[in-house]
Amino acid sequence: MNQNPHVAVVGATGAVGVEMIRTLERRGFPTSRLTLLASARSVGRQLTYRGEPVAVAELTADAFAGIDIALFSAGGGISKEIAPAAVKAGCVVVDNSSAFRMDPTVPLVVPEINAADIAQHQGIIANPNCTTAITLMALHPLHAAFGCRRIFASTYQAVSGTGAKAIEELRQQVQQIAAGQPVTRSVYPHQIAFNVLPHVDSFLPTGYTKEEMKLENEGRKIMHHPAFRASVTCVRVPVYRAHSVAVSAEFEQPVSVEAALEVLGRAPGLDIVDDPANAAYPLPLAQAEKDNCAVGRVRLDCALDNGLCFWVSGDQLLKGAALNAVQIAEALLKLA
Repeated sequence: MNQNPHVAVVGATGAVGVEMIRTLERRGFPTSRLTLLASARSVGRQLTYRGEPVAVAELTADAFAGIDIALFSAGGGISKEIAPAAVKAGCVVVDNSSAFRMDPTVPLVVPEINAADIAQHQGIIANPNCTTAITLMALHPLHAAFGCRRIFASTYQAVSGTGAKAIEELRQQVQQIAAGQPVTRSVYPHQIAFNVLPHVDSFLPTGYTKEEMKLENEGRKIMHHPAFRASVTCVRVPVYRAHSVAVSAEFEQPVSVEAALEVLGRAPGLDIVDDPANAAYPLPLAQAEKDNCAVGRVRLDCALDNGLCFWVSGDQLLKGAALNAVQIAEALLKLA
């Protein structure tokens, strides 16, 4: 791998794509050149990178000649269609969609947890679901110390997880309500402003949604823990960009709050905000635009043996998407 790689961002004009560009710049990723790719309707639009305008080019299967790393955030259908062509051109793809996450030949990576899996890639590395990544930032250190059997979790997911149009829909609805105007909607089946929707992704015959099953399925793969079980209810909330998750976890070994906090305090990419007496706990508003996730409300679970409850928040566009992808790219350079 070239230590000053030519990098492409696919889906460059979307909410995650824009954040990928900012994250590459902010972290000083050593790009020799940056190519921005998107659909035909975005061609010619200019975005800024390192103080210079970069024009968006059209995403096609033959757009990857000379590109070393491509960060994809353009949806699963496009990834399935275009990513193999990028790999054939000699590019390593870091894909943010669900297209390849459960493919046994594709590493699914949170670098703080399983960066070693990157070495097994065959041209594609998958970014996990945003809720999975944020939850595991707190859960995996505890699993490594105490052995997690299962979790019960409820998520509080920001509209950024649905994309830029959903962020705008929430803003517009808030303005409409404040002005006493009728509320319009197009992204969600119900009003999202001042509301919560227990509906993220499509429903399965079991009654769970696809999103709810990702935490179990992806968690097993990332943590190398095939027996891991997760019963999850995913809820969309009127928050712009940071997800939160309430977790009740059951462990193989006895766990105390003190021991858990000691473990969490050593975990990379994680801050402890846990002083309820002074109203200090992780807040999605406080975690917005922060690289680290935050954990708090740590307490013994009164309904589970060897159980622990905690609350974790993290920026959906960063650790849940763009930051994690850039961290994977950084790890790729270290393997070279």
